[in-house]
Amino acid sequence: MFDLVAKHKRILQVVLGLTIIPFAFFGMESYTRSLGSAQDVASVDGSAITEREFADEVRRQQDRLREVLGRNADLAPLDTPEMRLAILESLISQRLLLTEVAKSQLAVSKDDVVASILAAPEFQEGGKFSSERYLAYLRSRGMSDEGNVARLRLEVPAARLAGAISASAFQPRAVAERLIALQSEKREVAESFIAAEQFRGRVKLDDAKVKAYFDANLAEFKLPERVRAEYLVLSAEELGKSEAATDAELKQAYEKQASQLSVAEQRRASHILVPTKAEAEKIIAEARKAPQRFAELAKQHSQDPGSAANGGDLGLNGRGALAAKSLEDAIFSLKIGEISNPVESDFGFHVVRLTAVQAAKTASFDELKKDLAAEIAKQKGAKKFAAIADAFNNLVYEQSDSLKPAAERYQLRLAASGWLARAPAPEDGVLAHPKLRAALFSPDSIQQRRNTDAVEVAPGVLVAARVAEHQPESQRPLQEVRSEVEKQLALREAAAMAHKEGAEKLALLAKGGDAGLKWSAPKAVSRRDAQGLSAPALRKIMMADVSSLPSYAGLETGDRGYAIYRVTKVIAGEFKAGAQSTEELAMVDRQSGAEQLEAYIASLRARAKVEINRANLEKK
Repeated sequence: MFDLVAKHKRILQVVLGLTIIPFAFFGMESYTRSLGSAQDVASVDGSAITEREFADEVRRQQDRLREVLGRNADLAPLDTPEMRLAILESLISQRLLLTEVAKSQLAVSKDDVVASILAAPEFQEGGKFSSERYLAYLRSRGMSDEGNVARLRLEVPAARLAGAISASAFQPRAVAERLIALQSEKREVAESFIAAEQFRGRVKLDDAKVKAYFDANLAEFKLPERVRAEYLVLSAEELGKSEAATDAELKQAYEKQASQLSVAEQRRASHILVPTKAEAEKIIAEARKAPQRFAELAKQHSQDPGSAANGGDLGLNGRGALAAKSLEDAIFSLKIGEISNPVESDFGFHVVRLTAVQAAKTASFDELKKDLAAEIAKQKGAKKFAAIADAFNNLVYEQSDSLKPAAERYQLRLAASGWLARAPAPEDGVLAHPKLRAALFSPDSIQQRRNTDAVEVAPGVLVAARVAEHQPESQRPLQEVRSEVEKQLALREAAAMAHKEGAEKLALLAKGGDAGLKWSAPKAVSRRDAQGLSAPALRKIMMADVSSLPSYAGLETGDRGYAIYRVTKVIAGEFKAGAQSTEELAMVDRQSGAEQLEAYIASLRARAKVEINRANLEKK
């Protein structure tokens, strides 16, 4: 981010990647004001964590999960009470650190923060600080300049403090090697599953049971507060579409960028990474006898986790693209199909085979015309957006009883939403932005029916909305939800029967008896390779006492039933020196640092007054 932060990159990695979830973007006032709102989710020594801050952090974590699982991933199954509590705990950890920094007067000076903002590359344009870029950054995060500076004054030293604590952790080499060996230990395991579904026929429900379950779980059968909204979207991209590039502009852009449009020669190669030169020489001899087997040899022998599974393929690369210069030099010295001699780098020894060469070329005007037109439209749209954004926001604010004046003035379509709950969902599109959602559910929007402010939900995208219809939270009557209640209750009782039978069979197996179970085909699992098992199942298996085999472990799987695992064989892991082990040792150090930081935060928490409003935490 800013230079001040960039200077402490390793410290930030400790904070952002280990014990606590990254610092949320909330203003300085959040650190100091007292808990006094029914909408607060928690407080730390009187400093409130608001419902909005919590919703912002939930959304950030969902965005990160989608980066891993795919943009269209369904995250609803992950929105559990346990997950929500874990996110809140991370915010509490952040607040404890920030409070300690404030108490210890470790804040960075305002002048230093301002200087780092002015020098930050992302806010530069033409070698100079761009106030437009900085203001767009602030708008997209719902912050003021003063609030952003105040935030950084505390967050940077908090990251520095966390990093110093983590860096002081020490793990003896022998212990680290043993931990790495345990990660690769394999256990041969078979599974037998006792499904809850088979007990559904035994469940007997009566009116009293159904009503008792309904009365005990009223919150599950409520209609949440919700609104319908109408809204306007002012988008730089859409503005650009109305500004078509002229032929003269296209030719000028091509001529201006001609020197940058040439593509340098690129080469495609495959490699096999091994720890020693002797191993490399042995593989070279085998590969030169049968070059067509190179990919197969890479899968068998290469210790590069990024390419081994793909037959050692490194893809197309130009000069300067690879981290190891010796490897790059070897690739650019070979002929197609040729296999290199051993190539040494910091990672070990490489065996390289060149598979393709893409010659240097310069793209023609016709080839780039479409891309140039899109870029020019983008630039025009951004310029027009910057020119009218403030006026759009002012109009929405000044004529707060309707969005129609702004729609007519800027020729925008007035769109309508379906029902929206307080908690944003991905399918809500631009209305899922937490700041905009909070504004829609504010008293101004619901009671006074005023327009929201124009919120920058993404770079170059402003959205203003207003409530068209509002429904308060309401309790659904039993007669309306009876089938839902009966289904949930029957499932719960069937699961309880499955859990009871599973526990009895597990006890019988532990005594050496025959439980009459059918087992799946055995498979070897390790802490690194769960073979499709859930994390709780793998944990149970790896914690099972294997001093005498077979060994058994059982796991309740919620409403699904009960799983029993039979461990029949243990294959010891070992520590192997090499490039991969160097990274593994570093990972052990990072984990030790994380544990030390957790212990420090726990000590802060023991001295602090932490209150959690579970009712607000569980709101949907």
